[in-house]
Amino acid sequence: MNFIETIKERARKNQKRIILPETMDTRVLEAAQIATIENIAHIILIGKPTSDIDLTNIEVIIPEEDERTNTIIEQLYELRKEKGMTLEEAKRLVLTDYMYYACMLVKLGYADGVVSGACHSTANTLRPSLQIIKTKPGVKLVSAFFLMIVPNCDYGENGTFIFADSGLEQNPTPEKLAAIAGSSAESFELLVEKEPVVAMLSHSTKGSATHADVDKVVEATKIARGEYPQYKIDGELQLDAAIVKEVAASKAPESEVAGHANVLVFPDLDAGNIGYKLVQRLAHAEAYGPITQGIAKPINDLSRGCTKEDIVGVIAITAVQAQK
Repeated sequence: MNFIETIKERARKNQKRIILPETMDTRVLEAAQIATIENIAHIILIGKPTSDIDLTNIEVIIPEEDERTNTIIEQLYELRKEKGMTLEEAKRLVLTDYMYYACMLVKLGYADGVVSGACHSTANTLRPSLQIIKTKPGVKLVSAFFLMIVPNCDYGENGTFIFADSGLEQNPTPEKLAAIAGSSAESFELLVEKEPVVAMLSHSTKGSATHADVDKVVEATKIARGEYPQYKIDGELQLDAAIVKEVAASKAPESEVAGHANVLVFPDLDAGNIGYKLVQRLAHAEAYGPITQGIAKPINDLSRGCTKEDIVGVIAITAVQAQK
């Protein structure tokens, strides 16, 4: 059984209620149908579907007609009034931006998670999440990763990796990089159920280059090791030194991470985003995400280039996150 099928099987054992608020997108409706047929989750759609796809056994909420809508408007107003939100603004958001409706359903306990982003930006997906659901207690920042499944690959965990941050933090400080490392290790442990081995990536390996960008990764590694001693974390490492044993033996022979890494922490968003897309396109890897980490409830983004199969995979991952 491959990785994503294992995730689906875990989701089936304790089904969660997952919201898809983009009913204007055919891919989303097709994914909802597949996830329901495969018993991955109880799917909730928000808004009138725009196609005739069979939605048997799928809950469809029309905000203008639902009996919970007035309560949701009032609760959103109460939650945000100190930030300047008026009751009229709360009503407008709930009735026109279904991501707000979805997050309020999760906040009030009607659902367990949300998957969005097929036809909306990451900002449109995460802004309501951070305003309503907020961060998980004890977490310093919200970040995003891609779960990468590389076919015919002996590196990582039999071709399975987490790439972070590949979707959210543009140019993280050493402190933020360290937090990304800790959250990504925890996510790998939860989803892959194997020991995370975290490489802090750079264009330098153990002092082979001198630059402020290298210094940032070195400092982040020190912070991460201090804050997350339960995980194997090392850097700075070049990509080949991080995953190839023969290269690691030459470039970083003292490192317990080098040559074994399965969690790759990139120094900035440019590197992370380019890296995952290179592997996805050139190695024909499955790329699930961007999966968010650090929000109090699982609210996950999608790449706007996603397929219906990608969406089904993220639904399953979101359901497993919700089980925790």
